[in-house]
Amino acid sequence: MEVKTWPVVGVVFATLWVFVRGLPLTVSSLVGGFLAGLLVGLPVAFIFRRLYAERIDLGRGVRSLPYAGLYLRAFAWELLRANIDVAYRVLSPGMPIEPEVILVPLRVESDVAITVIANSITITPGTVTLDYDSETNALYVHGVNGRDPEAIAEPIRTWEDYALGLFDEDASPSDPPPEIVVSGGERDSTTNRRDGGKDDD
Repeated sequence: MEVKTWPVVGVVFATLWVFVRGLPLTVSSLVGGFLAGLLVGLPVAFIFRRLYAERIDLGRGVRSLPYAGLYLRAFAWELLRANIDVAYRVLSPGMPIEPEVILVPLRVESDVAITVIANSITITPGTVTLDYDSETNALYVHGVNGRDPEAIAEPIRTWEDYALGLFDEDASPSDPPPEIVVSGGERDSTTNRRDGGKDDD
């Protein structure tokens, strides 16, 4: 069912207002805060209605909710894991940090999906999105774990699988992802940093 977008955005603003205010968990305070949010949110959404699509498909929005939950769960887990990993690398006496830039081609194509994935990468400790190549539909990603570029790309691929359903993309999670490109070439696991990156023969 398609409806005008700005009233939906106004309701979203009102809901966010309830969370931002930190109201007591009573029915009267929550309802009052929501109504107050509507008084502000609906006019603001109407004024800025040209910034988003005129109509929205609520059915598709409801169908995408499970994917949103899966995306958030996967992102939260990677955020926790990455914090622990970066803390270990910083506190380790040997400072095992080997930066690398990789090019990660994407299957998602919409601006919003690309932006969500790019921001997720940057928010996660140890990785940052450097640039987007529109010709190849790929992200340049800098990571501290350069010895294992696939480990950098693995969570990105997981997020992308859920983003394909979340944003109703043409591609499917079953489609094989394109190969990543490592800027410095493949690294050998036997590389010794102390002898200038030469293999131990």
